[in-house]
Amino acid sequence: MARGKAAVATEAAPRKAALDAAAWIGAALDALATDGIEAVRIEPLAKVLHVTKGSFYWHFADRRALIDAMLSDWASGRIAAIREQAPSDSDPALALRRLVELYTRRGNARGLAIELAIRALARNDAAAARAVQAVDAERLRLVTALFERLGWPERDASARAMMVYAFLFGQSLLDPKSVRAGDVALALDSLLAPPR
Repeated sequence: MARGKAAVATEAAPRKAALDAAAWIGAALDALATDGIEAVRIEPLAKVLHVTKGSFYWHFADRRALIDAMLSDWASGRIAAIREQAPSDSDPALALRRLVELYTRRGNARGLAIELAIRALARNDAAAARAVQAVDAERLRLVTALFERLGWPERDASARAMMVYAFLFGQSLLDPKSVRAGDVALALDSLLAPPR
């Protein structure tokens, strides 16, 4: 009888959801953004996730596999985001304004910290460099296409895409108190103007 009660109690107890690879990748991205690549270590991440290292090895062969998965996840996520944010079937002027609005009005501190950390890692890590190159290439390709659809020649459209891209990231690093009122809007109007 006691054995049956124990079995029922065990069955009734809620099970902890299995930790998937995405949870490890998310924790690794957070650690990277906060403390750099040296913080992306198995034991500290297991502690943060409240699991054993065995959970890690269920999903990844080693630390390098986690880093590669983290870079792949980041790159595919950024590429999917820019494709959604700069659709080829939308009004190009409106798409550019929405893209700029997204990055200038709704700051994403975590996303920016991750981006900067991956770019720092890319200086010494070939896989990170490839991830950054893939993301940059797709961002620039899609924004260039928007400018071409506005009527800019390919070379000018490419240069404007690079300036917008540099502006979006650069302005996010500026202290808002250092920027004069209206300068951001004036800079954007200049960058996004159609050809004459």
